[in-house]
Amino acid sequence: MRADADRRVGSVERSRPRVAIAHDYLTQRGGAEKVVLSMARAFPDAVIYTTLFDPENTYPEFSDMDIRVSPLNKVGFLRRSHRAALPLLPAAASSMHIDADLVLVSSSGWAHGFRTSGTKLVYCYSPARWLYQAEAYLGESAGWKKRFALSVLTPFLRRWDRRAAASCEEYLAISNAVQGRITAAYDRPSMVLPAPATITVEPEPEVVEEVADWAPDGYHLCISRLLAYKNVDKVIEAFRDTDRRLVVVGRGPEAERLRALKPDNVAMVSDLSDRQMAWLYRHCSAVVAASYEDYGLTPIEGAAYGKPAALLRWGGFLDTAVEHVTAEYFDEPEPEAIRAAVTRVEQRHWDSEKIADHVTRFSDDHFAAQLHEIVDRLAPDPKDIW
Repeated sequence: MRADADRRVGSVERSRPRVAIAHDYLTQRGGAEKVVLSMARAFPDAVIYTTLFDPENTYPEFSDMDIRVSPLNKVGFLRRSHRAALPLLPAAASSMHIDADLVLVSSSGWAHGFRTSGTKLVYCYSPARWLYQAEAYLGESAGWKKRFALSVLTPFLRRWDRRAAASCEEYLAISNAVQGRITAAYDRPSMVLPAPATITVEPEPEVVEEVADWAPDGYHLCISRLLAYKNVDKVIEAFRDTDRRLVVVGRGPEAERLRALKPDNVAMVSDLSDRQMAWLYRHCSAVVAASYEDYGLTPIEGAAYGKPAALLRWGGFLDTAVEHVTAEYFDEPEPEAIRAAVTRVEQRHWDSEKIADHVTRFSDDHFAAQLHEIVDRLAPDPKDIW
């Protein structure tokens, strides 16, 4: 039996490295979590490691996967509010040990610190915003207690973060903007690999009852985590005192403040199914985003339904949208600039087929093929595995 195994060492089956996937925390439904699902499809045998896992609030597909968690996961409050766990996450990440030949790390802050005797390949959405872009991360509304706590923790967290980065073999950046950020934070090169847009145009969408009456006349759509740097408040202000309607989709610490300031022509919804999201995309006039985005996923999702976008001319949006073909840009995240861009979107004639064709550049298959190529290059030699 052993001789047979030795003879098979050179085969593709036996030489394939054991790959694991690591992610910061699986507690929400966002673009990063969609990328983890794409990684899991590319490496279906991979175990997924994460600090916190809340099945009810992330994508349901994860419930059928092998998820390994840190001891922090026993604390229900932290599963539901991962930001409260920030002082504890370095220790939680360092306590995770992954038995694999190569760990494919999906991270914007913690998973690159998981320990392994294998090789770590990091797919980076951004070096930790709370360490390197603290003002944008906190926003103007953050109180002095949050600012003080972060200022006290920052020196320790930066030391931990840079040690974690040094333990990784190679970095992949989700966009050109993030590539520059990786260089600034860690003084190391990275290759840009755009994230996949795994979009299925749902044939049978489910009505979102809260805004069902708006569908005949149309509305604009803003999909975002409700964080300060996403500038959702500026988008809302751009629609104030107009006859346009806006639907905001998302959860986050800014939710209560945004609900208090929104006018009647703005609706806020959250925790929608894929079929409900499909209904919103199908009936919207355009997508609007004013966030400092590392990767512009929502305009790609809108484009799958042939819908144009009004976008901030910054960061990841420059990698995923084409001016006058799929989007109009505005230069500052201010209500007046956003309003003017929305007007230009309304005035331009858009080719919905050309917009939808743009999405093919961001296929799941292309992403998987690129990852396999890089993993095969970095993986240990078969003689070292067996």
